[in-house]
Amino acid sequence: MIRFYSETDFNLNNKQTYKNWLKSIIEKNNKRVGEINYIFCDDPYLLEINQKYLNHDYFTDIITFDYSEGKKIHGDIYISIDRVRENATLYNQTFDKELLRVLSHGVLHLCGFDDQNQEDKIQMTNQEDEAIILYDSFIKS
Repeated sequence: MIRFYSETDFNLNNKQTYKNWLKSIIEKNNKRVGEINYIFCDDPYLLEINQKYLNHDYFTDIITFDYSEGKKIHGDIYISIDRVRENATLYNQTFDKELLRVLSHGVLHLCGFDDQNQEDKIQMTNQEDEAIILYDSFIKS
């Protein structure tokens, strides 16, 4: 089950469309949906998690905690709405498109994709791009 929570004033509209889209990304990668929680928050909230659990002292747009077992994926995905807004401006994207990128990024981590080196980053970006194209087909149908 995919759930969305907010620790800020951000509210995700059309939750069912996002759930169906994320489920399709998971199934495309030969995985099954377990318990997946998306938690929308602000920079200070995510910075505290980054410091406390990862010993990193910097802002980030997303932190994914993976609790997957075999092909069934489980995890908590924290997303800073502040970072998504800033990155959208920085990369000359709409907020919605940047949000899609980050939402897919988290679930792709749970599916086994990584972004620790340049080759992995390229593969992750390609997967995110495919996911965004897939989302466009969801909203057109």
